Amino acid sequence: MDLKEILSVTGRPGLYKIIAHTKSGLIVESLIDKKRIPVYSTDKMVNMEDISIFTADKDVALKDIFKLIHEKENGEKTIDHKSDDKKLREYFEQILPDYDKDRVYVSDIKKVYNWYNLLVEHKFLDFNEPAEEAVVEAVDEKEKPKPEKTAKTKEEKPKADKPKKTVKAKKETETDKKPTAKK
Repeated sequence: MDLKEILSVTGRPGLYKIIAHTKSGLIVESLIDKKRIPVYSTDKMVNMEDISIFTADKDVALKDIFKLIHEKENGEKTIDHKSDDKKLREYFEQILPDYDKDRVYVSDIKKVYNWYNLLVEHKFLDFNEPAEEAVVEAVDEKEKPKPEKTAKTKEEKPKADKPKKTVKAKKETETDKKPTAKK
């Protein structure tokens, strides 16, 4: 599951997949209707990897909550985000019993369910892939020693045959001469 390429854009419904980077922002594609739109650096956007939910002890990453929902629902869609607020809170408490009820609002819970259902519908959630092995391999690659670069001295470097730049003296003309005051 790679949520690095999935964004939520403030003021726009649904989720967006990053298609391309531009000088002034991003080109994203809606998961709902597949329309591509520009998102500028002045727009507020949030990467799904950066979102977490408050609990009594710590913050829980959104991808971990998605995994809990995925396990509970056996990979199927979950409760509709338009359900009754009381039902939404009860279901969320089953998934994450120690969530902070004062700081996590019903609107936040609705977003979690809506986003989860969108990602399941478009097959962006795959918890069967060996994510831990990929992380271990990436760490192993970083730990490999890099070949040392040998510094060449000036004598070893071949000199390029570049012509030397010369400065030609400018001839003084009558107009260039400054008039001198006579005493």
